[in-house]
Amino acid sequence: MRDQLVIQTDRVYTIQRTPQGVVCTVNGSPLPLRLDLWNHSPTGFEFGYGGSGPAQLALAILADCCGDELAVKYHQGFKWAVIARIPGPGGSVTGTFVRDMLAKLQADRAAQNCHNN
Repeated sequence: MRDQLVIQTDRVYTIQRTPQGVVCTVNGSPLPLRLDLWNHSPTGFEFGYGGSGPAQLALAILADCCGDELAVKYHQGFKWAVIARIPGPGGSVTGTFVRDMLAKLQADRAAQNCHNN
């Protein structure tokens, strides 16, 4: 089965630490956890390190921006490349940035597969 890229334009993912925990919105609306795809962190999102909460955030952003199949396949790489590096109070990423990072992760994986064969 081929990976299908679902392009969502004009997306802005805003990640912030609040008294209630970490919140991520997409264009102002709450981003679902997507526990149906992978249950890393039923207690919610996190960022700034490489744990289960950041993995859940990476999965949710990729699923929203690029589709479920690609999210499941690449969320750990996206977590380390992007989510683990977001500083203390939070930040924002655009859909364009997410798709560009996904393309880089896909190219890196393809290159590694060629190297291993």
